[in-house]
Amino acid sequence: MQNKTYLIGEIGQNHNGSVDIAKVIIDFISRPIIDDVFGNKLCGMDAVKLTKRDLSQELSKSQMNRIYQSPHSFGKTYGEHREALELNDEEHYEIYQHAKEKGLEFVETLCAIGCLSILKYFTPDKLKVASRDLTNLPLLNALAETKLPIILSTGMAGQAELNNALEVISKHHENISILHCVSQYPTAPNNVNLKTIDFLIKNYPKYRIGYSDHTIGISTPIAAVARGAEIIEKHITLERSMKGTDQSGSLGPEGVRRMVRDIRILDMSIGEEKMYIVEDTKAAKDKLERSIATKSNLKKGHIITESDLHLLSPGDGFKWSDLKLVVGKELLENIPANEIIYQNLIK
Repeated sequence: MQNKTYLIGEIGQNHNGSVDIAKVIIDFISRPIIDDVFGNKLCGMDAVKLTKRDLSQELSKSQMNRIYQSPHSFGKTYGEHREALELNDEEHYEIYQHAKEKGLEFVETLCAIGCLSILKYFTPDKLKVASRDLTNLPLLNALAETKLPIILSTGMAGQAELNNALEVISKHHENISILHCVSQYPTAPNNVNLKTIDFLIKNYPKYRIGYSDHTIGISTPIAAVARGAEIIEKHITLERSMKGTDQSGSLGPEGVRRMVRDIRILDMSIGEEKMYIVEDTKAAKDKLERSIATKSNLKKGHIITESDLHLLSPGDGFKWSDLKLVVGKELLENIPANEIIYQNLIK
């Protein structure tokens, strides 16, 4: 069966507080992609993800009130900045409806128990736990009580923290996915350690394993799929030069197109753990492989010896491994030099 990676486009705060921007991002990530070489129509991303915060449960009062002077600031204080970027429950619902109209699943990162208020409006397909909240065990318990599938990011966790989180959630259900992640923005190549995916696959076989990527470009998530990641999450944006701390490290429309194209092609390429001759290679095999052929002109009635023979293309005749089927046989007609010896030419 063909592999199918579950691709999540993380909008996060890249909507800059605008429902319309979020909808435009959803529009472009939901478009099918054409493989220009073979003309295949490839499916786009599978899901879009938003983040919901309860600002009363976000940061200490002093941190929320601190002056936030940055080119990416949306307010004078950090609290004002966060408030400008926050969408309310009704706006999340509006974006959810738009995603559903475009055939996408909807994933929500809920950063506080108070954010569960969105469930009064709609039910996300999956809930995401941000890396910083993997140790927020009361939140994990509240999310797990909903019985919705949960995706965990491990960007700030070791194995002990992950095990604690799994223990809390699995008391309610085991529909859990684990994403290898590095919470460095952007992530330096020497910190990625894609072999963590191998570790998670080996040690947590009950769960679906994936990778949440914060590197620049698309090579790392593609490599993660090749290592066995079944889920890829990548930050996306309308325009990487837009105001906002996550914009420059995200993928714009062309980057999304290239990443999705390459992962969908890789999905088709992974195949099975076996060795076999692909049916579509038969024409090349017949054309290019070698067959037993004459070195010189041979007359009818000649008894073939090994010294009469060498190998030439095409490959639709006897192979050298079939030598015993040719040597010692009598020719039924004249054969010129450098021609293939076929079954109907020998007695």
